[in-house]
Amino acid sequence: MLKKQTVWLLTMLSLMIVLSVYYMTSPDNEDLAYIDTGQDATENGTEEASTDTAETTDDTEVGDMTNLGRDELFTTIRMDLQDERSEKKSRLEEIVASSNASTEEKNQALKDMDVIDQITTKETIIEESILANAEYQDVLVRNDGDVVHVHVKADELSKEETVQIMRMVYDEFGEIPVDVNFQPTTES
Repeated sequence: MLKKQTVWLLTMLSLMIVLSVYYMTSPDNEDLAYIDTGQDATENGTEEASTDTAETTDDTEVGDMTNLGRDELFTTIRMDLQDERSEKKSRLEEIVASSNASTEEKNQALKDMDVIDQITTKETIIEESILANAEYQDVLVRNDGDVVHVHVKADELSKEETVQIMRMVYDEFGEIPVDVNFQPTTES
């Protein structure tokens, strides 16, 4: 029971830290999340923040996911993903260590832990490969099981660059749908 309490406490502390960073870095306006289409709100003659949906062009999506600082967004997402995977691995480790679990359950838990490690390694390899092939400020690769999401911090992404990124993902993950997006690096 103590182990579950410890995991619960660490999860809550992690959540509290992420939320604290989010609220401390958000501007003082009332919009807590919005999609930035790259247009300044004052250009449209309004003082409100833009809440338009992201614009899609050539299979790439333009826009911020939240109003977090541009440098902090990818880091926050990585931390959340790492926390989520660590929690999953902890639960799987509990199954492996449990005297009540069958051999089949323990073997499946070990396989699931291995899959989590493989996915994390592949994501890192793709991120490093993309950064090595082009001069992007940052790259974030996330595999959610059904789709691999690739977010590139760049002012624009050509169709050729998008296809090259998709090839890298196919080489590492095989036949899986790929969602390639870019996040502008300059403030509008």
